[in-house]
Order: sequence, then structure tokens, then C-alpha cells
Amino acid sequence: MGNETALPVGPGQPVRMEELSVFDTPYVHLTLDNKDDLYVTVHGLPFIEPLMPGNWWLDKEWFRANATRLSGTSTIYRIRTKPANGKSIDIVLKWNRMGQDIPGEGFLEEAFGYEFNSPFEEFSLLMELRNTRTESPGIVCTQRPLAIYVPGQRKDLDRLGRKDYKMMPIVQAHKELALDIYRSYAVVYEWVKGIDAVQAADQGLLTPDEMSALTLRAEKTLATKGFIVHDRKPHHLILRPRKGRGLARDRQGEILYALVDFELLGRTPERERERRERKQRIYLERLRGKAMSSRIDYPAHLSHVQILGVDYVYGNVESTQGKLWVVGTDPELFEYFLPERWETTPRIRLRTLSEVYQTTTKENIRIVWKVSKVGAKPDIDPFSIRARRILEFGYNSPFEEVALASYLRTEGIPTISPRAVYMAGHKIEMADFLLDTGRYTLQEQHRNPDGSPILRKDRSYVTLWADWGDPDETHREGGVPFGRSMSALHAFRKKLITDEEYFSLMNIVQDRLRAVNVDDLNPAGSHFLVSFDSRGDLIRDDQGEPETRICEFELLRRFA
Repeated sequence: MGNETALPVGPGQPVRMEELSVFDTPYVHLTLDNKDDLYVTVHGLPFIEPLMPGNWWLDKEWFRANATRLSGTSTIYRIRTKPANGKSIDIVLKWNRMGQDIPGEGFLEEAFGYEFNSPFEEFSLLMELRNTRTESPGIVCTQRPLAIYVPGQRKDLDRLGRKDYKMMPIVQAHKELALDIYRSYAVVYEWVKGIDAVQAADQGLLTPDEMSALTLRAEKTLATKGFIVHDRKPHHLILRPRKGRGLARDRQGEILYALVDFELLGRTPERERERRERKQRIYLERLRGKAMSSRIDYPAHLSHVQILGVDYVYGNVESTQGKLWVVGTDPELFEYFLPERWETTPRIRLRTLSEVYQTTTKENIRIVWKVSKVGAKPDIDPFSIRARRILEFGYNSPFEEVALASYLRTEGIPTISPRAVYMAGHKIEMADFLLDTGRYTLQEQHRNPDGSPILRKDRSYVTLWADWGDPDETHREGGVPFGRSMSALHAFRKKLITDEEYFSLMNIVQDRLRAVNVDDLNPAGSHFLVSFDSRGDLIRDDQGEPETRICEFELLRRFA
């Protein structure tokens, strides 16, 4: 998580402090002795003493005397904090409404399809908006986010007004920490002096037309920065009255305003698309090692581990309580393979007897993921030598599959590229007559950096691979451009290759494997890919042999 420091214990005081980042926004996380949590932003750090909840919330007498309920559909207060180390500040406390229905959702077209941001999503989007001043001319003035406060008390969802089905996607999106759907969350902002546009109109400082024009101007300015507030209101614009001189204005005579209320702040579709394309470019650069520095600094929640000779970046998956091993040593690639990036995206099934799917992740990265059969006895009758060999061997673990792919590639035999191994967080049970414990015994000595076993009988595993037709795997310099890849069996069934070519390919692949001491216990045309150029011809290597790539590893056996 980060550097931890023991702090003095006292009523409502922190007993632990750590640094962490959520949605690329850094926080100092304070765990209090009463089980409350406080996440302080860079803007809140100078005021960390007055921001302690005991200085504005936990002392109910102080709160009653120094808090003012503000208008609006949410629960929001302006509070003067107690003096602490000579500092006292005015803050805005707003209880977050994630997982709740949006008021008027059924009637307001602009609200349909949108959900309240979580407090961490809200702060992350706001920080991104504030940082746009470095991207393009102009500044959108906003109130400053100081902290997120989470009381320790847990409540029923009904009391919190949350819907379980709305909370689940939000929880899954928070990979750096585990949101507790039964706890309240509050955002704490610095108070912005002034009055909102509606109050200014009521006081005769704005005409109704000027108020509408100002609201539209704020919306357009926000859009130029790539953001939108889905519930735009003149109440969200804070203006500064000047004694006897109307409202504060800039040099061009435009009314100055500060934007507040970000629970429905979002990116425009154009910015969201650009963001995903940027993340995809960064992914490809890091995948090819172009963005890697010579020194690797692993964040506290990730670590390096080597399993069966393969390097991985290892970490917990907070959203599912699972674990993830990303192939390689680049910690920046870890987030691209978290299950929330690919598990629920539209997918195409590639096999009838195995759970193998092709999908495009939320960063527009095409991958293939496969549910591992490790721990399951092969569903085969023992009435042939081949069947008995398969039953005796059993299915490879996902880590053996990745190790085999890496070994074959080093031996000059092309394979699809391994990307990651994922262990689901939910428990599974298998009937004794279906369970094969051999792999768990063989790999019992292999442990994660935290001491946990890499293989667990009560968990399911998924291997993630580069897409079978991924251009970074099949692009050829010069010649006829690459067309598509598919299994040899698929190509045979589509009559893209003849019977003779199919059986020849089967023999070629088996000979290549045996030459590097690898045996396919169940050879099939679905276990390797062939590629076709844009004219529909098989792509061949420099010796004229058809190019093939191994795509199935569960029953490959490496022998001495």
C-alpha cells in the first residue's frame, strides 16, 4: 500500500498512516482509532490537523454550533473547523450518493443512463479537470477537493439508499482499494466564498437571461476541456459580489465563476475515446519495452515473482478478492489485465468443449482468455494408450502453460503470447471423483511473495493471451499484408486448406515440438494457428513452410 507510520493514539486520532493512489489520484490514508478512515488529497495535506473528524464532525456540540445545512437534493453542510495548530478553515461536507437513484431520473432525459460518481471517481475526475490547464488555454475554476471521510459504522443498504445492482460495477471499478457498500462516504471540499448564480439573480445582480447565458457559457467551457456535468444547474456556479459594483469580472468583462458539485461530472465521449486510445498506445509501448526505464520501482501493492522460470508482476485484485500475475517485469501493465477490464466486455466463444473467449478490453486491447482445467480429471475413457497417458499426466496448471509457451518461443517455435494469469476470488467446489490433486502437490512449493500458494484447489484460474490475430504478433515487414489467423481445423472446415495440407500441417507441428522435447498428448488441428495474407494464401516462412503458432498448452508435456 505505501509507507506506514505509527502515530499517537487518542480519541478520533490516527493509529496508522499510509500512502496510496486511487484512479491515479494520490492520498494519505489515515486509519483512526474509532475505525473511521480519512483519505487526504495533496490539497488537504496543509490542513490535515483541522481536517481530523474530531475537529468538525465527531464533536456534535461543535458541529451544531458551526455547521449550516446548504440547499440542494443531497445532504451538504458548510462547517467551520476547530482551530488546530493555529489553523481553522471553512469546509463543505457532502455525503456521497453512489448507488442511489438520481432524483428525477425517470423524467430528465439528460440524467438517464448516468450514475452518481463514487467519492474516489469524483475526486479523480475533478483533479483531471483541474489539470487540463496544462493541456489547453484557459482555466476552469473549481473548489478544491481536500479529503474523503468514511465513518466506521456500517448500515443496511436500504438506510443508505443504495441499490445492490448499482453498487457492484462501482465496487469492481475500484481496484486499488475495497469499497465497503455498507459504509457512508463523504467528500470534503474547501469552501468557496460567494453566492451561487440563483442567489445572485434573486439579489438583482443577474437577470434571468444573464443567468441562462452564464450557465451555457460554463457548460461550453467545460466541454472544450472534455468534460460534462450531467445535471447542470446555475446553483453550481459560485459568483463573487463586489460592494456596490455588481459581480467580479475578468478583463474582458465576463463574469468570474467557480464550479462546484461534481457527483455527476464525466468525460465527453470524445475525451473518453482519446483517453482509451492514449492508454492503448502506452500499453503497446510498454509491451514492446519502449517505455521501460532501467530501474523498476514496484508500488507497494505489487511485487515481482518468478514462477517456473517466468517473471511476473504479482498483486491482489481488490475488486474480486482474487489474485493476478502479469507476465513480465513492468508494473505499469498490471492494471490492463484486471478482471474488470475484460471479464464483462462483449466476447466471442472460440471453442465448443473449452471455455475460450475472444474479447476487446475497455482499453480497446484485443485478448483471448481461457478458463484453466487444472485440477479436473480429463473427461476421457482409459481404453487406449493415448487416453491412459493423458489421464496419468493430467492438465497443466496455468503457470505451466505460460512456462511452456515461453520455452517454445525461446526455441524458435512461434506461439500466442502469454499476458497474465488470474485467480478468481470466489470459492469453488469439485466432486472428489472429478478432482485431480496431482498439480497441487507438484507445485505446492511455489509461493507468492506474501507466502500464499500459487495454486489453490478451491479457486478457478484464467489464462490471458494476446489475440490470435493481434497485429503485434503477426505483422510482417514488406511483402503481402497480413490478413487473418485461425486454427488449422477451422481453416480446414472452411475449405481454406486441403485435406493433404491439413495432415501435412499436423505432422509438421508434431515434428517441430518433438525436436525441442515437447510432446502433445492430444494432437489436434485446433491446437495451432495458421495465417493467411490479404490474398487468402497461407503465410510461409523463409524455407517455404507454412507459418504456425501454438495456441493450446494444457496437454503439452516437456520431456528430457
